[in-house]
Amino acid sequence: MKPKWMPLLALGLLAACATAPRLQAPDGMQALNRRMVLLPGTYDPEQGDGQPDGNSILIRAPDGLVVFDTGRHEQAFTGRIIAAADTWRLPVAAIVNSHWHLDHVSGNVPLRARFPRAKVYASTAIEGAMQGFLADSRRNTAARLATLPADSAAAGYARASLARIDAGPKLFPTEPVLASGERNIAGMAFHVGLEDNAVSGGDVWLLDPSSRTLLAGDLVNFPAPFFDTACPHGWSEALARLDAQAFDTLVPGHGAAMTHAQFGIYRRAFDRLLACAASDAGVADCATRWENDLGPLLPESQHRLSRMLLDYYFQAVLRAEPVKRDKYCRAG
Repeated sequence: MKPKWMPLLALGLLAACATAPRLQAPDGMQALNRRMVLLPGTYDPEQGDGQPDGNSILIRAPDGLVVFDTGRHEQAFTGRIIAAADTWRLPVAAIVNSHWHLDHVSGNVPLRARFPRAKVYASTAIEGAMQGFLADSRRNTAARLATLPADSAAAGYARASLARIDAGPKLFPTEPVLASGERNIAGMAFHVGLEDNAVSGGDVWLLDPSSRTLLAGDLVNFPAPFFDTACPHGWSEALARLDAQAFDTLVPGHGAAMTHAQFGIYRRAFDRLLACAASDAGVADCATRWENDLGPLLPESQHRLSRMLLDYYFQAVLRAEPVKRDKYCRAG
């Protein structure tokens, strides 16, 4: 039998959460609701090292901050997460990585150094990536570094890329996500989803039922889907499962937050993109359809980058021979 005081305690905790002050967004960040702040990612392949940072979402939980994805660049991006935590006087109690791509997990290293007690929730797909995709990336980067002047900016970028991969287990989860289900993270109730046949072989999404906010990682991505390690048809199936969730706001891995209705537009555009890739239509025609299907969701300023990405992915993945197109699809 539950003690008589337990319902009163629960009501007290709910009241405390309801009356907690709104988390104030620092400059350059965006408040999503009372407890969530978005640090927008960046992607401009013609600036700096040309490597993106994915969106990061900071969530105030009872035990401290939950950070969903940690970016790539230590000072320019992850340093802002640490600065926000210090400003709010809240420790980072947990990190959730949507997937193992370096623009979403590299910030784990400085965050865990600053907050050593933080737990890390993610799939175990990164362990295989360290032996496959990331190992290949490391070899290619090391070979390129050998051709560059040692004091050049490009060499500095290459060394930083190698260091991120060489961090190895510091990027790994301490609390592996092996299945979808309800989970308490830093004292807060979430629904955690796991997609093992979509973007990276182990994509984690997070739904906060209290605010009806879904954090999707690169399962939703602008200005175009990143197919480097993806299973295209499995990705489409994952989007259908996202659409079935009870959310009002969805935050993509790259790009602006959207409503559920806008996500429906994205999902339809994604499926039409795959259908176009399977047809005889030219890549430029498919890119135009993608832009038209997304409409205002894809700003005109991003059309050039979107077309550049789609031109690459059509050749490298979507219209490659089946063994290459389906390389990352789960057997069966």
